[in-house]
Amino acid sequence: MKKNKIIASSAAILFVIFGLLMIGTTSVEAQEAPNFTLTDLNGQKVSLSDFKGKVIIVDFWATWCGPCKMEIPSFIKLQEDYKDDVVILGISLDQSGPKAVVPFAKKMNINYPIVYGDGSVVQAYGGVRGIPTTFVIDRDFNIQRKYVGYTDHKVFEKDILAFK
Repeated sequence: MKKNKIIASSAAILFVIFGLLMIGTTSVEAQEAPNFTLTDLNGQKVSLSDFKGKVIIVDFWATWCGPCKMEIPSFIKLQEDYKDDVVILGISLDQSGPKAVVPFAKKMNINYPIVYGDGSVVQAYGGVRGIPTTFVIDRDFNIQRKYVGYTDHKVFEKDILAFK
């Protein structure tokens, strides 16, 4: 009896962990990416349309989010490897703003633009319900993919090559 409880409990824990780590991908019917203008870590205005003509990976994230932190090294590498054709754009949803994000970005050696998100950009992208949530936007400014949760480097690389 006790052994069955342990097995059932273990199975439930593994199911929850698998659910948290599972890649949530959605191929969306290509639709134009909502443009926005937000402030970056240096206080400059950055618009999504500034990057039109490149493949854009828009990542909604926060410094306190474990899966978000796990993706950052991959984004750094993708930005290095594909800098002429791709831009990674991180949208921080940290409520503490610069106090948390600036030192975090320096510590992680983030090499791509980070902007501070707000409610309007979250709503424009369908109401981000979990982070990380990442969108892949093609050169024609159309959203092609949406990923919710941690997503492996190879998935983003495959998308970059497909929409490059």
